[in-house]
Amino acid sequence: MDNPEKKHPLIEVWNTYPGLRKESKTISNIPPIERIIGEMFAIGEFYYYVLNLTNSTISHHHENILKLHGLEEYPQNLKEIIDLTHPDDIEFIVKAEQKVVEKIMEIGKEHQLYLKPSYCFRMKTAAGNYELFHHQAILTLEDEDKNLIQSINIHTNINHITKENPRTVLIAGFGSRNDFHQIKIENISSNDHFSGVNLTRRETEILSLIAKGYSGSEISKMLILSEHTVRSHRKNILAKTNSRNSKELLKKAFEWGLI
Repeated sequence: MDNPEKKHPLIEVWNTYPGLRKESKTISNIPPIERIIGEMFAIGEFYYYVLNLTNSTISHHHENILKLHGLEEYPQNLKEIIDLTHPDDIEFIVKAEQKVVEKIMEIGKEHQLYLKPSYCFRMKTAAGNYELFHHQAILTLEDEDKNLIQSINIHTNINHITKENPRTVLIAGFGSRNDFHQIKIENISSNDHFSGVNLTRRETEILSLIAKGYSGSEISKMLILSEHTVRSHRKNILAKTNSRNSKELLKKAFEWGLI
């Protein structure tokens, strides 16, 4: 009998991806959580879970998922995560995932383990409100034929930074990849001012590290740059985004889909 959970349109999007393993598989491997968290932004309270892409089951939850959503038990299937999502955001998420699948196919599935898609949507919290969360995913396991079987997803509550969804999908490379693709799902008038922002690759890299909470001295060591150079880049980023400080910069970065 078919799994009824797979009938949800969000799950069906990934079923169209030729690099997805079609038959259900039990996974015993625990992904390298610490390495993956290092690739993700967590500006606020967050949690993660491991998604088995072959049957939509989830496991290895971070305990914050219970507190943030007011749950008594850990979700066991992706459908339970979808049920926490604002109904008005489901259509956007489906379109976002379609764009992720299309872009990964365009780049090539041989690179899929070094690509990180992200976007924002609203989720129900323990207080009964819908707040904006930042979703990030890293594909973590493939079989011998490079068919995907596992990913780790992280959700960060960014409602304290912004309540505005940029409706932008960002696909960034890490490790051996330098990809940086921004895909607007639809035109939003409040984001028209983004068209005037043109950050260089180095500025975008430094912005992502600022968002992860690294100090100027830490960034200089990581990128093998002088602290003076890092300060100059930060000054240029603030000027280009018309931001007065890092707090305002992060708010605009999320709203414009820069991170």
